[in-house]
Amino acid sequence: MSADHTVAALPLTGERTLPGIAEENYWFRRHEAAYRAFLPLCHGARVVDAGAGEGYGAAMLALTARQVLAVDLDAQAVHHVARCYPEVAAVRAELTTLPIAAGSVDVVANLQVIEHLWDQPAFLAECHRVLRPGGSLLLTTPNRLTFSPTGTKNPFHTRELDPDELAELLTDAGFHVHRLAGLRHSTALQEREARRGGSLIEEQIRLATEGLPWPADLLREVAAIDVEDFVLSDEELATSLDLIAVGRRP
Repeated sequence: MSADHTVAALPLTGERTLPGIAEENYWFRRHEAAYRAFLPLCHGARVVDAGAGEGYGAAMLALTARQVLAVDLDAQAVHHVARCYPEVAAVRAELTTLPIAAGSVDVVANLQVIEHLWDQPAFLAECHRVLRPGGSLLLTTPNRLTFSPTGTKNPFHTRELDPDELAELLTDAGFHVHRLAGLRHSTALQEREARRGGSLIEEQIRLATEGLPWPADLLREVAAIDVEDFVLSDEELATSLDLIAVGRRP
């Protein structure tokens, strides 16, 4: 993964995570862990990263894929990807009308994006259209049961999903659900949280909501988080942080 660090960083709006920001490192590593889990499924493949954002994930997939096309509606993000990650092609487009021929790609990756879309079934139908028979849709999304348990949603999210809802959406779009797993904190991270006496997620959200500065110990803890602090499990999906799905086009 390469990057042109002379290019100005994208603004941190809360809608997407960005690399290289200490206060954002928890969310970035959580996203990065999912991309890494998908790398073996992209080996030698033609891949579309639908909703690529800053582009770091598309660049990760390019480490093993034959070709990666990053698609995003945000013109600034597309320009950023093209400048920072020359190993990735980038194009601006609506995700429900991908500028890609039918049956022409092996993999569509869509990480932490479907919850932002107004027409989720239309997007999944478009993924089905562009994938070749036997191709894979790689998808992650926050688990509504843990992300918004009290009904208070992220303002950028249109519809968050629980495991059953996600499986139903994929099946209705014509996909076979090859795997439905969950991403959660590793035992080591859970132990560190226990020593702190509380949830890192809740502490970060509380400080952001109240507009308070971060204590130095929280910043050190968050800045030190790595991808190994997140693990995938096929069990107890209801309590997972993010849902990880692999859908296969028949």
